[in-house]
Amino acid sequence: MSVQLSRREEFAVITLDRPEALNALSFAIIASLGAAFDDVARSGARALIITGAGPKSFCAGADIKELCHRDLMTQKRGAELGQSVFAKLDRLPMPSVAVINGFAFGGGLELALACTFRLATANAKFGQPEIKLGLIPGYGGTQRLPRVVGEARALDMILTGRTVSADEAERMGLVNKVIEGDPLEAGIAYARSFSGYSLPVLAFAREAVQRALSVPLTEGLKIEADLSTLAFRTEDAEEGMAAFMAKRKPVFRDR
Repeated sequence: MSVQLSRREEFAVITLDRPEALNALSFAIIASLGAAFDDVARSGARALIITGAGPKSFCAGADIKELCHRDLMTQKRGAELGQSVFAKLDRLPMPSVAVINGFAFGGGLELALACTFRLATANAKFGQPEIKLGLIPGYGGTQRLPRVVGEARALDMILTGRTVSADEAERMGLVNKVIEGDPLEAGIAYARSFSGYSLPVLAFAREAVQRALSVPLTEGLKIEADLSTLAFRTEDAEEGMAAFMAKRKPVFRDR
């Protein structure tokens, strides 16, 4: 299987396991990722970590051989498949962390962009090189990349197809952190920084921030007020405030 789903304590781990092809995304692998995301959503995991097998590549992008000699509607259905699968990742009930160990090009970067957080090893390389093939990103890159790094930086990457180093990616906000040591262990350590909090409340916070990017400020503030009010109605909020007053560590129960 080219998509491995495993469990490390409270964390789900998806590994793209096709190192001989730099973990490139065939349409079969994209479909397998969709099934894996469905399994993770039902798993009770507190976070999802995604990485690639081997030291060279997180995911080198789409399998170009599959993209050749396809008619118009087949190409459109392929783009819609990738978008729908990555949307499942974006909508998971728990946060996700892409641990980018090596190349994250094309569809590989789009996969990482659909995660909540992105970590990178020092040798990681990023790019949307589709323009070099006479194409544009089709799995969400033109939409998620400007939301993460801004319009000017996104246009620079997409229109030039240039490669971005891990250090530059961190400076532009494309990755949250450049990591050292074992990539998976670093991803787990990072996930522990939020996995102890209430999952419903984490989801409210993610939704508020994500919706802020597509509505005017006045509407965004209404969304924040609504979601903040819902957070106050959770048992975890009662526990968090009681623990603060008692000067003890809260015990959240995700309700």
